[in-house]
Amino acid sequence: MGWIIALIVVVVLVIIIGIYLWATYNSLVTLNVRVDEAWSDITVQLKRRADLLPNLIETVKGYAAHEKGVFEAVTKARAETLSAQGPAEASVAENHMQTALKSIFAVAEAYPQLQASQNFLQLQAELVDTEDKVQASRRFYNGGVRELNTKIKVFPNNVFAKRLGFTARDFFEVADLAAIAEPPRVQF
Repeated sequence: MGWIIALIVVVVLVIIIGIYLWATYNSLVTLNVRVDEAWSDITVQLKRRADLLPNLIETVKGYAAHEKGVFEAVTKARAETLSAQGPAEASVAENHMQTALKSIFAVAEAYPQLQASQNFLQLQAELVDTEDKVQASRRFYNGGVRELNTKIKVFPNNVFAKRLGFTARDFFEVADLAAIAEPPRVQF
């Protein structure tokens, strides 16, 4: 009789551990997919911004053609953003992009005709909207990464999460916080 009770206890424990592993695995997969989706949202917004930049450059170039270095910096930052693979490269590209955008808006401040251009104002509004969406997407991504990384690192998940193929993900952080402490200031 005692061995039947022991067998039942062992079977119940195996079932509880199995349910726990099944539920934990499914939640890790869900969080992993959520992080992938959030990264996709970031890349969509970065691509949208990159698509706006040639029009912005052409508009500013019409008024300030002699500012070749600024245009080259923006073009280089755009290419770097489009070729970034993963959060680490994207954050380096983001720093360069912020610096380049500040310089192009600094050039624009010197040209009152440009500041009055409807095309420039519309492009600027779309760029500001896109920057807001990049920041929102970044917060969503980093929140998903935080949840996933926490789930992977807490006990007892840390015992088997890595064996199941789950690894901690990188946050999308900006390396130079001073570069983004304030958004580019544009006064017209």
